[in-house]
Amino acid sequence: MDYAFETEGLVKRFGDKIALGGLDLAAPVGTVLGVLGPNGAGKTTAIRILATLIRPDEGRAVVGGFDVVTRASRVRRLIGLAGQYATVDEELTAFENLVMVGQLLDLRNAEARSRADELLRQFGLQESGMQRASVLSGGMRRRLDLALSLVGRPRIVFLDEPTVGLDPGRREDLWRLVRNMTTEGVTVLLTTQYLEEADTLADHICVIDDGRAIADGAPTDLRRIVGGQTIAVRPVDPRQANLAAEVLQRVAGRRPEPVDRGVVAVPVDDDRVLPDIVQRLAAADVRLAEFSLRLPSLDEAFFALTGRSEEAQR
Repeated sequence: MDYAFETEGLVKRFGDKIALGGLDLAAPVGTVLGVLGPNGAGKTTAIRILATLIRPDEGRAVVGGFDVVTRASRVRRLIGLAGQYATVDEELTAFENLVMVGQLLDLRNAEARSRADELLRQFGLQESGMQRASVLSGGMRRRLDLALSLVGRPRIVFLDEPTVGLDPGRREDLWRLVRNMTTEGVTVLLTTQYLEEADTLADHICVIDDGRAIADGAPTDLRRIVGGQTIAVRPVDPRQANLAAEVLQRVAGRRPEPVDRGVVAVPVDDDRVLPDIVQRLAAADVRLAEFSLRLPSLDEAFFALTGRSEEAQR
Protein backbone atom coordinates (compact mmCIF):
# COMPACT_ATOMS: atom_id res chain seq x y z
CA MET A 1 0.00 0.00 0.00
CA ASP A 2 1.18 3.54 -0.80
CA TYR A 3 1.47 5.40 2.51
CA ALA A 4 1.71 9.18 2.69
CA PHE A 5 3.46 8.87 6.04
CA GLU A 6 4.29 6.15 8.51
CA THR A 7 6.16 5.64 11.74
CA GLU A 8 7.73 2.51 13.20
CA GLY A 9 8.63 2.13 16.87
CA LEU A 10 8.77 5.87 17.47
CA VAL A 11 10.29 6.75 20.85
CA LYS A 12 10.73 10.21 22.36
CA ARG A 13 11.84 11.06 25.88
CA PHE A 14 11.88 14.38 27.67
CA GLY A 15 14.10 13.80 30.67
CA ASP A 16 12.56 11.00 32.69
CA LYS A 17 9.24 11.29 30.89
CA ILE A 18 8.55 8.94 27.98
CA ALA A 19 6.31 10.88 25.60
CA LEU A 20 6.28 8.14 22.95
CA GLY A 21 7.01 4.54 23.79
CA GLY A 22 7.17 2.82 20.41
CA LEU A 23 4.41 4.37 18.32
CA ASP A 24 3.37 2.96 14.94
CA LEU A 25 1.23 5.10 12.63
CA ALA A 26 0.41 4.95 8.92
CA ALA A 27 -1.97 6.69 6.55
CA PRO A 28 -2.65 5.79 2.91
CA VAL A 29 -2.55 8.62 0.39
CA GLY A 30 -5.73 10.69 0.22
CA THR A 31 -7.14 9.64 3.61
CA VAL A 32 -7.70 11.19 7.03
CA LEU A 33 -6.02 9.52 10.00
CA GLY A 34 -7.63 10.59 13.25
CA VAL A 35 -5.45 10.33 16.35
CA LEU A 36 -7.31 10.32 19.65
CA GLY A 37 -5.95 10.19 23.16
CA PRO A 38 -6.12 11.91 26.53
CA ASN A 39 -3.98 14.93 27.28
CA GLY A 40 -0.34 13.89 27.54
CA ALA A 41 -0.84 10.76 25.44
CA GLY A 42 1.78 11.84 22.89
CA LYS A 43 -0.36 13.15 20.03
CA THR A 44 1.40 16.48 19.63
CA THR A 45 4.84 14.92 20.08
CA ALA A 46 4.11 12.54 17.19
CA ILE A 47 3.09 15.44 14.95
CA ARG A 48 6.17 17.47 15.87
CA ILE A 49 8.40 14.55 14.86
CA LEU A 50 6.55 14.02 11.56
CA ALA A 51 6.83 17.75 10.86
CA THR A 52 10.63 17.62 11.52
CA LEU A 53 10.37 20.01 14.49
CA ILE A 54 11.99 17.51 16.86
CA ARG A 55 13.94 14.30 16.35
CA PRO A 56 12.92 10.91 17.66
CA ASP A 57 15.20 9.13 20.12
CA GLU A 58 14.45 5.78 18.55
CA GLY A 59 12.41 4.42 15.67
CA ARG A 60 11.75 5.73 12.20
CA ALA A 61 9.35 8.16 10.56
CA VAL A 62 8.88 8.61 6.82
CA VAL A 63 6.79 11.35 5.17
CA GLY A 64 6.19 11.34 1.44
CA GLY A 65 8.87 8.71 1.07
CA PHE A 66 11.53 10.80 2.88
CA ASP A 67 13.03 10.10 6.29
CA VAL A 68 12.18 12.96 8.67
CA VAL A 69 15.72 13.01 10.10
CA THR A 70 17.98 12.50 7.09
CA ARG A 71 15.74 14.24 4.51
CA ALA A 72 14.06 16.86 6.68
CA SER A 73 14.29 19.66 4.09
CA ARG A 74 12.44 17.53 1.50
CA VAL A 75 9.76 16.65 4.03
CA ARG A 76 9.15 20.32 4.85
CA ARG A 77 8.34 21.05 1.21
CA LEU A 78 5.58 18.46 1.22
CA ILE A 79 3.72 19.30 4.40
CA GLY A 80 1.46 21.86 6.00
CA LEU A 81 1.16 22.20 9.77
CA ALA A 82 -1.38 23.88 12.03
CA GLY A 83 -0.58 23.47 15.71
CA GLN A 84 -2.82 23.81 18.73
CA TYR A 85 -2.23 27.54 19.02
CA ALA A 86 -2.36 30.21 16.35
CA THR A 87 1.13 31.32 15.35
CA VAL A 88 0.80 34.46 13.26
CA ASP A 89 2.79 37.67 13.01
CA GLU A 90 0.63 40.10 14.95
CA GLU A 91 2.22 43.19 13.37
CA LEU A 92 1.19 42.11 9.87
CA THR A 93 -2.30 42.05 8.41
CA ALA A 94 -3.96 38.73 7.65
CA PHE A 95 -3.23 39.29 3.95
CA GLU A 96 0.40 40.16 4.63
CA ASN A 97 0.85 37.05 6.78
CA LEU A 98 -0.33 34.88 3.92
CA VAL A 99 1.80 36.68 1.32
CA MET A 100 4.86 36.40 3.56
CA VAL A 101 4.47 32.65 3.90
CA GLY A 102 3.96 32.34 0.15
CA GLN A 103 7.18 34.22 -0.50
CA LEU A 104 9.04 32.05 2.00
CA LEU A 105 7.80 29.09 -0.05
CA ASP A 106 9.36 30.67 -3.16
CA LEU A 107 6.10 31.78 -4.76
CA ARG A 108 6.38 34.77 -7.06
CA ASN A 109 4.91 37.94 -5.58
CA ALA A 110 1.84 37.92 -7.84
CA GLU A 111 1.26 34.23 -7.14
CA ALA A 112 1.64 34.73 -3.38
CA ARG A 113 -0.89 37.60 -3.44
CA SER A 114 -3.35 35.58 -5.52
CA ARG A 115 -3.04 32.60 -3.17
CA ALA A 116 -3.56 34.91 -0.18
CA ASP A 117 -6.78 36.29 -1.69
CA GLU A 118 -7.98 32.75 -2.43
CA LEU A 119 -7.40 31.58 1.14
CA LEU A 120 -8.98 34.68 2.68
CA ARG A 121 -12.15 33.88 0.71
CA GLN A 122 -11.96 30.19 1.55
CA PHE A 123 -11.74 30.87 5.28
CA GLY A 124 -14.25 33.72 5.40
CA LEU A 125 -11.64 36.36 6.19
CA GLN A 126 -12.09 38.71 3.23
CA GLU A 127 -13.41 41.57 5.35
CA SER A 128 -10.59 41.15 7.87
CA GLY A 129 -7.79 40.68 5.37
CA MET A 130 -6.38 44.17 5.80
CA GLN A 131 -6.61 44.18 9.60
CA ARG A 132 -3.56 43.53 11.71
CA ALA A 133 -3.55 40.04 13.19
CA SER A 134 -3.29 41.53 16.69
CA VAL A 135 -6.86 42.89 16.49
CA LEU A 136 -8.48 39.73 15.13
CA SER A 137 -10.68 37.63 17.36
CA GLY A 138 -9.41 34.29 18.63
CA GLY A 139 -11.54 32.40 16.12
CA MET A 140 -10.31 34.57 13.23
CA ARG A 141 -6.68 34.09 14.27
CA ARG A 142 -7.29 30.35 14.38
CA ARG A 143 -8.72 30.39 10.85
CA LEU A 144 -5.78 32.49 9.65
CA ASP A 145 -3.35 30.00 11.17
CA LEU A 146 -5.09 27.17 9.32
CA ALA A 147 -4.98 29.14 6.09
CA LEU A 148 -1.24 29.72 6.55
CA SER A 149 -0.67 25.96 6.72
CA LEU A 150 -2.21 25.57 3.25
CA VAL A 151 -0.45 28.35 1.35
CA GLY A 152 1.96 25.96 -0.37
CA ARG A 153 -0.79 23.50 -1.40
CA PRO A 154 0.79 20.72 0.67
CA ARG A 155 0.17 17.07 -0.16
CA ILE A 156 0.28 16.09 3.52
CA VAL A 157 -1.30 18.20 6.27
CA PHE A 158 -0.89 17.83 10.02
CA LEU A 159 -3.77 19.38 11.97
CA ASP A 160 -3.24 19.37 15.73
CA GLU A 161 -6.64 20.06 17.32
CA PRO A 162 -7.47 22.51 14.51
CA THR A 163 -10.99 23.48 15.56
CA VAL A 164 -10.29 24.48 19.17
CA GLY A 165 -11.74 27.96 19.57
CA LEU A 166 -13.93 27.80 16.48
CA ASP A 167 -17.70 28.11 16.71
CA PRO A 168 -19.80 25.20 15.36
CA GLY A 169 -20.39 26.87 12.00
CA ARG A 170 -16.70 27.46 11.40
CA ARG A 171 -15.89 23.92 12.53
CA GLU A 172 -18.19 22.59 9.83
CA ASP A 173 -16.51 24.88 7.30
CA LEU A 174 -13.18 23.31 8.21
CA TRP A 175 -14.68 19.82 7.94
CA ARG A 176 -15.79 20.61 4.39
CA LEU A 177 -12.32 21.91 3.59
CA VAL A 178 -10.71 18.71 4.88
CA ARG A 179 -13.08 16.58 2.80
CA ASN A 180 -12.30 18.63 -0.29
CA MET A 181 -8.57 18.22 0.30
CA THR A 182 -8.78 14.45 0.50
CA THR A 183 -10.77 14.25 -2.74
CA GLU A 184 -7.77 15.96 -4.34
CA GLY A 185 -5.39 13.36 -2.93
CA VAL A 186 -4.20 15.27 0.15
CA THR A 187 -3.52 13.17 3.24
CA VAL A 188 -4.45 14.55 6.66
CA LEU A 189 -3.36 13.62 10.16
CA LEU A 190 -5.93 15.03 12.55
CA THR A 191 -5.70 15.13 16.32
CA THR A 192 -8.84 16.37 17.99
CA GLN A 193 -10.60 16.74 21.31
CA TYR A 194 -13.95 16.20 19.62
CA LEU A 195 -14.92 12.59 19.11
CA GLU A 196 -17.68 13.51 16.67
CA GLU A 197 -15.07 15.32 14.59
CA ALA A 198 -12.97 12.16 14.27
CA ASP A 199 -16.10 10.14 13.62
CA THR A 200 -17.15 12.53 10.84
CA LEU A 201 -13.80 12.98 9.11
CA ALA A 202 -11.49 10.07 9.78
CA ASP A 203 -11.17 7.08 7.48
CA HIS A 204 -9.05 5.41 10.14
CA ILE A 205 -8.58 6.16 13.84
CA CYS A 206 -5.66 5.39 16.11
CA VAL A 207 -6.19 5.68 19.85
CA ILE A 208 -3.00 6.30 21.81
CA ASP A 209 -2.36 6.39 25.53
CA ASP A 210 0.93 6.78 27.38
CA GLY A 211 2.77 7.13 24.08
CA ARG A 212 1.57 3.86 22.55
CA ALA A 213 -1.19 2.86 20.17
CA ILE A 214 -3.78 0.89 22.10
CA ALA A 215 -6.30 0.45 19.27
CA ASP A 216 -6.75 1.34 15.63
CA GLY A 217 -9.33 0.79 12.95
CA ALA A 218 -12.25 2.40 11.18
CA PRO A 219 -14.67 4.28 13.46
CA THR A 220 -17.18 1.41 13.19
CA ASP A 221 -14.46 -1.08 14.18
CA LEU A 222 -13.65 0.89 17.33
CA ARG A 223 -17.30 1.07 18.33
CA ARG A 224 -17.46 -2.72 18.25
CA ILE A 225 -14.80 -2.82 20.96
CA VAL A 226 -17.51 -2.02 23.47
CA GLY A 227 -19.39 -5.05 22.18
CA GLY A 228 -22.80 -5.64 20.68
CA GLN A 229 -25.45 -3.18 19.65
CA THR A 230 -28.12 -1.25 21.49
CA ILE A 231 -31.85 -1.13 20.82
CA ALA A 232 -33.57 2.05 21.98
CA VAL A 233 -37.31 2.70 21.99
CA ARG A 234 -39.42 5.69 23.01
CA PRO A 235 -43.16 5.13 23.43
CA VAL A 236 -45.54 7.81 22.19
CA ASP A 237 -47.08 7.72 25.67
CA PRO A 238 -44.30 8.24 28.26
CA ARG A 239 -46.38 6.31 30.80
CA GLN A 240 -45.71 3.14 28.76
CA ALA A 241 -41.94 3.34 29.25
CA ASN A 242 -42.02 0.71 32.00
CA LEU A 243 -44.14 -1.62 29.86
CA ALA A 244 -41.71 -1.19 26.95
CA ALA A 245 -38.84 -1.95 29.31
CA GLU A 246 -40.50 -5.21 30.39
CA VAL A 247 -40.86 -6.28 26.74
CA LEU A 248 -37.21 -5.49 26.00
CA GLN A 249 -36.05 -7.39 29.07
CA ARG A 250 -38.04 -10.52 28.14
CA VAL A 251 -36.55 -10.60 24.64
CA ALA A 252 -32.99 -9.43 25.34
CA GLY A 253 -32.61 -11.15 28.69
CA ARG A 254 -31.09 -7.99 30.18
CA ARG A 255 -32.47 -5.19 32.25
CA PRO A 256 -32.98 -2.08 30.07
CA GLU A 257 -31.59 1.27 31.13
CA PRO A 258 -33.67 4.45 31.05
CA VAL A 259 -32.26 7.18 28.83
CA ASP A 260 -33.33 10.81 28.49
CA ARG A 261 -36.64 11.90 26.89
CA GLY A 262 -38.46 8.71 27.88
CA VAL A 263 -36.15 6.45 25.85
CA VAL A 264 -35.49 2.92 27.09
CA ALA A 265 -32.41 1.11 25.80
CA VAL A 266 -30.95 -2.37 26.10
CA PRO A 267 -27.78 -3.99 24.65
CA VAL A 268 -28.34 -6.97 22.35
CA ASP A 269 -25.89 -9.51 21.01
CA ASP A 270 -27.83 -10.29 17.84
CA ASP A 271 -29.89 -7.89 15.73
CA ARG A 272 -32.15 -10.79 14.75
CA VAL A 273 -34.18 -10.07 17.89
CA LEU A 274 -35.58 -6.91 16.25
CA PRO A 275 -38.66 -8.52 14.65
CA ASP A 276 -39.53 -10.25 17.93
CA ILE A 277 -39.29 -6.97 19.85
CA VAL A 278 -41.45 -5.15 17.30
CA GLN A 279 -44.11 -7.88 17.40
CA ARG A 280 -44.21 -8.01 21.20
CA LEU A 281 -44.43 -4.22 21.54
CA ALA A 282 -47.29 -4.21 19.05
CA ALA A 283 -49.04 -7.03 20.93
CA ALA A 284 -48.71 -4.99 24.14
CA ASP A 285 -50.24 -2.02 22.28
CA VAL A 286 -47.14 0.10 22.79
CA ARG A 287 -47.00 2.71 20.05
CA LEU A 288 -43.51 4.02 19.35
CA ALA A 289 -42.29 7.52 18.57
CA GLU A 290 -38.72 6.26 18.21
CA PHE A 291 -37.06 2.92 17.48
CA SER A 292 -33.38 2.54 16.72
CA LEU A 293 -30.54 0.04 16.58
CA ARG A 294 -27.07 1.45 16.92
CA LEU A 295 -23.50 0.52 17.59
CA PRO A 296 -21.89 2.00 20.71
CA SER A 297 -20.76 5.59 20.27
CA LEU A 298 -17.14 6.50 19.66
CA ASP A 299 -17.21 8.18 23.07
CA GLU A 300 -18.16 4.85 24.67
CA ALA A 301 -15.39 3.09 22.77
CA PHE A 302 -12.86 5.71 23.87
CA PHE A 303 -13.90 5.26 27.48
CA ALA A 304 -13.69 1.47 27.18
CA LEU A 305 -10.14 1.74 25.82
CA THR A 306 -8.66 4.45 28.04
CA GLY A 307 -10.90 4.50 31.09
CA ARG A 308 -11.50 8.20 30.39
CA SER A 309 -14.51 10.01 28.98
CA GLU A 310 -14.28 12.63 26.25
CA GLU A 311 -14.49 15.39 28.88
CA ALA A 312 -11.69 13.86 30.91
CA GLN A 313 -9.22 14.04 28.04
CA ARG A 314 -9.51 17.81 27.72
